[in-house]
Amino acid sequence: MDKKLLKEMNVQINKEMYSGYLYLAMAAHFEAENLQGFAHWMRLQAEEELEHGMKFFDFLNETGEVVELEAIDKPETKFGSPVEIFKQVLEHEQFVTSRIHLLYKLASDAGEYPSQVFLQWFVNEQVEEEANATQILEQLKMVDGSANGLLMLDRALAQRSED
Repeated sequence: MDKKLLKEMNVQINKEMYSGYLYLAMAAHFEAENLQGFAHWMRLQAEEELEHGMKFFDFLNETGEVVELEAIDKPETKFGSPVEIFKQVLEHEQFVTSRIHLLYKLASDAGEYPSQVFLQWFVNEQVEEEANATQILEQLKMVDGSANGLLMLDRALAQRSED
């Protein structure tokens, strides 16, 4: 595998694991705010991100490459309103999308066809991730501080099932 691509894939494992930590920290925040549906959604999102990290881990191992794990940054522990949190979620997902696009470009430029096929799943996944974050953010803006609206959205998010 191209050395720069390998390095960046190892970085991506770290970024995906950090995403899991970030969403778990947000879940803890929502738990403390008694918004169990938001907490449930974030917990499942955290698990999904950790799975994404493991997909990179497994791909590198399956292709005979060396996995190099680095320390995972500590996420924030204090968060603002649900609207502010989901703005942060959307920004974070946009950052992850930029990382996936970088990896895909590196794979394409290096003629790394197995990596391109592997990364195509992530390209599609990031479209879904950004759409989900945008939808929840826009719904939060619609309720505009209404306690009843927030509780209805909390109930809706509690219905998320493991994909």
